[in-house]
Amino acid sequence: MLPSENPPAESPTASAAGSSAAKPHSRLVSRLITAVNLSIAVLLIGVIVAAYWYAWRPLPETSGQISAPVSAAARITRDAIGVPHIQAASWEDAIFLEGYAMAQDRLWQMDGMRRRAAGELSEIAGPLAATADQESRRMGLRRTADALEQALRPDERVLFAAFARGVNLFINTHHGRLPLEFSLLRYDPRPWTVRDSLLAALEMYRTLSNSWRNELTKEAVIEAGDRAKADYLFPVRTGSDPQPGSNAWALSGAKTTSGKPLLANDPHLEFSAPSPWYLVHLQAPGLNVTGATIVGLPAVVIGHNDRIAWGVTNLQFDTQDLFEEKTANVQQSAIAVKGSRAVPVTIGATRRGPLLAADGGHQYALQWTANQPGGFAFPFLDVDRARNWTEFRAALERFGGPGQNFVYADVEGNIGYQAAGWLPDRKDCPGDIPATDSKCEWSGRIPFAELPSIYNPPSGMIVTANQNPFPADYKHRVDGNFAAPYRANQIRALLSSRAKWKAEEMLRVQTDVYSAFDRFLAQQIIAAFDRQKPDRPQAKEAVDILRKWNGQMETGLAAPMVTSLTYRHLLKLVLDRVAAGMADRYQSFMARSVIERLLRERPEGWFPDYDALLLRCLTGALEEGSKAHGSKVSLWDYGQFQRLQIESPVGSRLPVIGTYFTFGPVPMGGSPTSVKQYSRTLGPSLRMVVDLSDLEHSFANLATGESGHRLSPHYKDQWDAYLAGRSFPMQFGKIEAKDVLVIKPVN
Repeated sequence: MLPSENPPAESPTASAAGSSAAKPHSRLVSRLITAVNLSIAVLLIGVIVAAYWYAWRPLPETSGQISAPVSAAARITRDAIGVPHIQAASWEDAIFLEGYAMAQDRLWQMDGMRRRAAGELSEIAGPLAATADQESRRMGLRRTADALEQALRPDERVLFAAFARGVNLFINTHHGRLPLEFSLLRYDPRPWTVRDSLLAALEMYRTLSNSWRNELTKEAVIEAGDRAKADYLFPVRTGSDPQPGSNAWALSGAKTTSGKPLLANDPHLEFSAPSPWYLVHLQAPGLNVTGATIVGLPAVVIGHNDRIAWGVTNLQFDTQDLFEEKTANVQQSAIAVKGSRAVPVTIGATRRGPLLAADGGHQYALQWTANQPGGFAFPFLDVDRARNWTEFRAALERFGGPGQNFVYADVEGNIGYQAAGWLPDRKDCPGDIPATDSKCEWSGRIPFAELPSIYNPPSGMIVTANQNPFPADYKHRVDGNFAAPYRANQIRALLSSRAKWKAEEMLRVQTDVYSAFDRFLAQQIIAAFDRQKPDRPQAKEAVDILRKWNGQMETGLAAPMVTSLTYRHLLKLVLDRVAAGMADRYQSFMARSVIERLLRERPEGWFPDYDALLLRCLTGALEEGSKAHGSKVSLWDYGQFQRLQIESPVGSRLPVIGTYFTFGPVPMGGSPTSVKQYSRTLGPSLRMVVDLSDLEHSFANLATGESGHRLSPHYKDQWDAYLAGRSFPMQFGKIEAKDVLVIKPVN
């Protein structure tokens, strides 16, 4: 008999028993699901409440009305990317409101700047910041700031005091509603002072002139090898330096479609979140200026007014010297450390400066221009109000430092360049290694009138890119960590490639990624391979890739990764040839020029066979690259090799949500020798282009955004444009208001 298609029916008794047994289990599952859902709901509510309380509530009030101690009604109008356009009845009121607006957007970053300079980060960040605090304490930046405050001119004091009052208005009116970082680190900021702005200035001063370690490195190279090879590794110039030098350019009207000048500036600093720059526009009787300032500082440092435009970048002249000291006034101090014991620090003072370095039993005092009378002055309010080249240079004459290159253009059609700053006049010593006797004392400063300056050159072009701007026959000794000339030469070549330029086309130059050095190195590798003819399939693949390459350091390509890794191995072998183990300490910006010169000249006494050297370095590069990117060289991606990731100092370290505060990682093109100068830590921090024919047709953008608040729409609203090489209008005469905050005088 065939089996039935229908299963036998269960007996009523069995069915009832199964049903009664399932009900408790079903109720248990239902209760469990309800409990889980309730827990998730409570958690979500908690997260929403916490986000509101700690992140949303502290967002600045950018519309409405407040009362403040101003002389007359004023307003802060913010545009689509959050830039504050401040309209006030006096320049003091404008600077006061600049301090208020900056505190709205960047208060925690400002506090971090002054703490880093003062050596007080450990108080809020714990033991990880102790090493940085020790160096700041030994350098005596707090003492320097105190001395600078005492030496301020009355007009400078008024400027910094007005800015501090604005910062403190925000602090005093926002207790309990301060930025997220203060809540996470559980502390309140102290009031802002004039000294705090000076500390912020000194922190940037130190960043741009901290060259004393190079002296110790060169001395160690000399002791391990010989002086001639050490001088070869640390050149002051290459012999092909275009004049003058830093990282900006100006075109006269003869080279523009409008017939008026264009000025471009993209200073390169370490990446940070938020940016080290703050965009702002200040309007008051006799003052109408827009651009960027360093966080913690008043006025506008880079920008334009209604008559002139200017850019600034680092001069890189050596403004620090070490002197061996046998005696010093020494005292013991301690650094407060959150959650840990205080860290001891020895602070020494000498007649030349702080006791900074002890190496091999030697004690060194640091002589630094920031500690010299006149070594710091802040003329930017005068720069902001300058109407022409004469007034511009008059303001710069009292600029102290760090030494800078200033590029200039005006609506009358003039362009100019001026080196400025307190630069030591070294009579008998170059200052490249620690000094042991008094003959290396500075004999004052190089007079301003004798610093490099150019006005309306016949070429109609001023190109600067951190290279040495001082002529070979300059009457004063020159030493510094100047850049190799690759970027300057490429900028000049690009600007000479067409007759006329438009403002928006300057962005193409700023984002150019061609590297003449890497192209040269590729040709050297190819030639060495062809002469040696090694039987190495992977090397042949790499060389075939290099043969087809045009020197563009672009993402998605393998060739720039091959040259970058080969250079790394080559530099190490060159350093080891002179002083083993010094490669990690060698930080000369001339390094690639040194390698190019070595490969072109191939001098005796360095290597017996330069072709063999190149192939050895290529082999090392291929082995290193294969470990991380696979053995198939054609699949390598330079952009993945040097991805960019910018982390918030606090937010990026939060569990689970830390990536929400982080920029990237993203693949990046460019190199240290391309116009778009890039390494994993350094790159264009600001891009600005000013059109002197129509100031409304000018552009500026930061790498990240104007705000330091993660929930602000302006935390990263400039990031995508920055990566793509786009920019934003510098609104000046026509301001499209998105938010308006009216400030009424206190009754």
